Amino acid sequence: MSDTPFFPSSTGITCSCRQLHPDAVLGITLFNQRKFFEAHEALETAWREETGVLRELYRGILQIGVAYYHIQRGNYNGARKLFQRARRWLAPFPKVCCGVPVADLLLDLQRAEEELLRLGPDRIQHFNPGLFKPVEIKEGEENQ
Repeated sequence: MSDTPFFPSSTGITCSCRQLHPDAVLGITLFNQRKFFEAHEALETAWREETGVLRELYRGILQIGVAYYHIQRGNYNGARKLFQRARRWLAPFPKVCCGVPVADLLLDLQRAEEELLRLGPDRIQHFNPGLFKPVEIKEGEENQ
């Protein structure tokens, strides 16, 4: 995966909402079950097959899941790096895009990252997994 976002402009994204890719839906389901490695695989498939801006939405969710996976494995530096990447992919999106609550994701990311930084690399094993929040698709709220 390239670290260069696919965004057509730097002013933000207008989501042309359609159904989420089936593998993205599967990835989000696995993410919500805290199966972060498996979620990564499904979301990466959706990311590879998407040709529009939604690919960066999928990538942002994927990066959060991988950060959580790194936390579970005690990899402090990996988690920090992936939180930063996820923020970059998700920041240009509206609050809700195709039912995905991007603003909530970013807030959850911030809270988890703050806890990670508070604990530091020597205490990462004390990270509260309750901060691994699910992605709750908001049916009927396509773009806000």
